[in-house]
Amino acid sequence: MSYEFNFYDKTNLKSYNLDESMRYQLNMLDRLDVFTRKHCENVASITCRLCEYLHCNKDFTEYCTICAYLHDIGKLFIPSEILQKPGKLTNEEYEIMKTHTTLGYNICMKDLKLRPYAAGPLYHHEALNGSGYPQGLTKKDIPYEGQIIRVADEYDAIVSKRQYKSHVGISDTLKIIIEDTKPNKDTKKSDALFILSENTKLGKNNPIIVRTLFKVVIDDIEYEISCIQSYVEELKNELKRFEQISKYKEKMENSKKEKDKNYYYEGIKMLLKNKETPENYPSIYEEYKNAYETRKAIIDNLYKEIKIIKKLKV
Repeated sequence: MSYEFNFYDKTNLKSYNLDESMRYQLNMLDRLDVFTRKHCENVASITCRLCEYLHCNKDFTEYCTICAYLHDIGKLFIPSEILQKPGKLTNEEYEIMKTHTTLGYNICMKDLKLRPYAAGPLYHHEALNGSGYPQGLTKKDIPYEGQIIRVADEYDAIVSKRQYKSHVGISDTLKIIIEDTKPNKDTKKSDALFILSENTKLGKNNPIIVRTLFKVVIDDIEYEISCIQSYVEELKNELKRFEQISKYKEKMENSKKEKDKNYYYEGIKMLLKNKETPENYPSIYEEYKNAYETRKAIIDNLYKEIKIIKKLKV
């Protein structure tokens, strides 16, 4: 009776037939640790979906998706004790971690097959307001693919850190991304040049891309609901079977004639499956009821989540 939802099942990129064109790039990812490789795959999937919702053409979508696959390739050269550190990084460690952008760019530039996708590693941590790295670029200098991958990267990083099993509560993740999309309220007044800059009106993320992320997430929540609903329908059918067994059992127990008792007993045995027996079926019946109620509650919460997300403002 176990049911597990895969966040990225619907975003497997089949429509773009990328397998052949990305075989070499994916082989590069095999050299990364499992967590980073999975993150790269997730970011590529989200990036592909964002491009679809942003109505990007097929060639740009494919290009942007491959850039996203490779965005963290520079982490190959980040020491594992920093890359896999469970706690907060020190300032020195963070500075080393930040170099994965230029390291990844250099890896791509030195390889003719990867060179066209060097923008992924280089720009995915740049911010529209100039507060990003490695170059502190502002909106006008950050390629569109970098802006898209940044949003996909931030979303998956938070999702992975929180280890969601469902989209329930995912609106909290989007609220964090919204905060990063707003202008910085803590700008120091002494920084006169920065205050005069147009960049003070910008946050780190492109608001259009963030609003598009909402659509991607809502679409995925609706997909999750449909998956769970299918499972709920299966549970309902099983519950009907158990209800019938219970009715037969009650009639069997109330029958005075042995012939009638045997009739209902045989009916019970015909309805039982696998390792179910007339003795253990009540506990299994209870498990199914609990599973049904749990999934129904998840569906209700997912619908509430959609309502919350639709009210979010960027």
